[in-house]
Amino acid sequence: MVAGGPITFTNGALTAILNGTLVSGDTYKCALFLSTSDLAVTETTYAGLTNEHANAYGYTTGGISVAIALSGTTTVKVDVTTDPVWTASGGSIVAKWAVVYEVGGLILCYWLLDSTAADVTVTTGNTLTVAAPAEGLYTLTKAA
Repeated sequence: MVAGGPITFTNGALTAILNGTLVSGDTYKCALFLSTSDLAVTETTYAGLTNEHANAYGYTTGGISVAIALSGTTTVKVDVTTDPVWTASGGSIVAKWAVVYEVGGLILCYWLLDSTAADVTVTTGNTLTVAAPAEGLYTLTKAA
């Protein structure tokens, strides 16, 4: 299980959260990207990203479906309801970044899989669980 580095929200995702257009019922996925990816806060769509892990060794291009939940009224928490899990098969899954994105829409957030910014390698027969923080991905508190 990896928790990795801090979560970074893209500019578009922060705007969607603040203006109330982030929809928790939409389809979201978590995908894995290599250290050579062009991830940045200015990225807007999954299709615009480079260097995703290859479609091999227990990983499917596009990643795994995840559910996003919004909860609260004066303090709103954005969270992934189930941590995505991959099992390496026939080779290793190697990645540096986990990316949560809306299918056909914006990139919500991304984070390092290792707090030292190293690639994470999961060998055949082992699992990679991308654990969202217990406090959720993002919390927004309404000013008094």
